[in-house]
Amino acid sequence: MDQKEFRLPDVLAKSSPRVGLVLGSGLGSFVDRVRIGYECAYSEIDGLPQSNVPGHEGRFVGGELGGLEVLIAQGRVHVYEGWSAREAASHVRIMAAAGVEILIVTNAAGIVNGNFKPGRWMLLSDHLNLARHSPLTGGPNFIDQSTVYCPALRALLKDEQKELGGGILHEGVYAWVNGPEYETPAEIRMLRTLGADAVGMSTVPEAIQARALGLKVVGFSCLTNYGAGLTNQPLSHSEVMETGEKAAGELCRLLEVCIPAMVEIDNE
Repeated sequence: MDQKEFRLPDVLAKSSPRVGLVLGSGLGSFVDRVRIGYECAYSEIDGLPQSNVPGHEGRFVGGELGGLEVLIAQGRVHVYEGWSAREAASHVRIMAAAGVEILIVTNAAGIVNGNFKPGRWMLLSDHLNLARHSPLTGGPNFIDQSTVYCPALRALLKDEQKELGGGILHEGVYAWVNGPEYETPAEIRMLRTLGADAVGMSTVPEAIQARALGLKVVGFSCLTNYGAGLTNQPLSHSEVMETGEKAAGELCRLLEVCIPAMVEIDNE
């Protein structure tokens, strides 16, 4: 991170989180499960982009989850709002500067794989950058993307989910598209042919940026609705928000158990 890009507020500069979370649309209620220690609005950091999209609060929240300090970005900005991919990953650079070593990114996504069900979570195994933007434009160049989403952390999460017995977790490929409009039925068929299991308008810039900074990354998509053409129902952001709010508690329970073990894996 260019230290001249942002000046960390004292509350972040004095913190020591090793795990960071980015919350997507409708997932802001996740912070209700965290023992909050401090808050910092994005507006308090000069030059940090802010979103006007419903469901994105626009603040950092520091607290305790699973007995460890975590730093949460409650909300993000998007390329479809007019920001560049580098700007859309700004909060990741701030989190890395605050000490985060493991980044958990979440989003709300539409279902492409007809075998998946709304209201469940998909653990990202890989992604398709179909928006063709990168937060690394201008450098650094040629960052390896062979394993963007850490295999060891994914294995831990899958094993623990089996122990919990909730059955909420799929695993698959996330496709990033520009938006802001939802996809057409023909586009959903194309995405399925390309190997996507879910589609959304965020997350990939953050994951690319995090890997360039040396962070370990895991990603979750909250499967909020079927993609166009898989049902006859029209798509709406309110549906996305409602489903995300209902599903947030299930992911929080999983992470409460897994975060301490994730840090231990990071030490190995």
